[in-house]
Amino acid sequence: MPSDAKPKSGLLAFWKDYDRKQVLQAAQLADALGYDSFWIAEAWGYAAFPLLAEIAVKTKRIKIGTAIVNVFSRSEGLLAMNAATLDDISEGRFILGIGTSGARVVEGFHGREFKKPLTQVKEVVRVVRTLLSGKKLNEIESDLHHYRPFDLALTPHRRHIPIYIAALKEKAITGIGEYADGWIPTFWPYTELKQGRAWIEAGAKSVGRDPGDVITAPFTTVIPVAPELATRRAKERIALYVGGMGDYYKDLLSNFGYADECECIERLWKDKVTREQAIAAVTDGMMEALSIAGDPAYCRQELDRRRAFGIDLPIMTMPTKVDWSVLKALIETMAPR
Repeated sequence: MPSDAKPKSGLLAFWKDYDRKQVLQAAQLADALGYDSFWIAEAWGYAAFPLLAEIAVKTKRIKIGTAIVNVFSRSEGLLAMNAATLDDISEGRFILGIGTSGARVVEGFHGREFKKPLTQVKEVVRVVRTLLSGKKLNEIESDLHHYRPFDLALTPHRRHIPIYIAALKEKAITGIGEYADGWIPTFWPYTELKQGRAWIEAGAKSVGRDPGDVITAPFTTVIPVAPELATRRAKERIALYVGGMGDYYKDLLSNFGYADECECIERLWKDKVTREQAIAAVTDGMMEALSIAGDPAYCRQELDRRRAFGIDLPIMTMPTKVDWSVLKALIETMAPR
């Protein structure tokens, strides 16, 4: 980023305990304050695309994105239709953020078979790109489906909609360098982003792309409140993801040197009686690597400092179950200057 460029920041509305009216108000405020983008997560609550449509018609400038929708619950063609429709409604402000999710959600909630996840991600990208470009689906050489000569029965607002991919493993991240526009890492220590960027560079160079064209947009937990409370909240979220959200984050963090902490957190989290101990087992070093917590001035300064580690677009997760005055203060405090 050039030294005179304005730093970019995004906001993410978490999928759980979603307050639709408050989130819309937050998006409008973020639009007025110059945030780059506003993102909606999706799991098994509200659906992301209708929520973003509501935000699109009530904002003017801010980009809107899915962060993320999984690549199994909707067909490839439907994802392309949704992307084209939202980009038209927002007049060219949409970003499609996708990921694989996991077998528990894909099979246990959506009733779809969780197979060949990386192939499925690539298939979605190819179908979306093909249909937006005006080509027919039977021009794709696919190992998954036999497509017929369908094309989109609409003229897209843009022929290229940015696609960001959430990924944590080498092969998936290398693929981002080959065919995506952005990388969304979650609970990835900020000092280790260079590892992911190296994989992106390898993938990009293998197909003649400029790796600098791929944006690094990590989910970033920022808690600008009194230091003791901020520390508590940051450790609660880390313990939840390490102990209760499957093996993805535990394996990732173990590979980055936090194996002992992860084993302890997971063991304590499984028993509700010892869950408080699981939160206490999140070390200060682990918390610092994965979140920004402290008084507002510190959080602003620290976010700016971390950009030098390869963060192009920090996507800050907004808190849930708080009064509007609290959320408003956070958005104003962390607004890009």
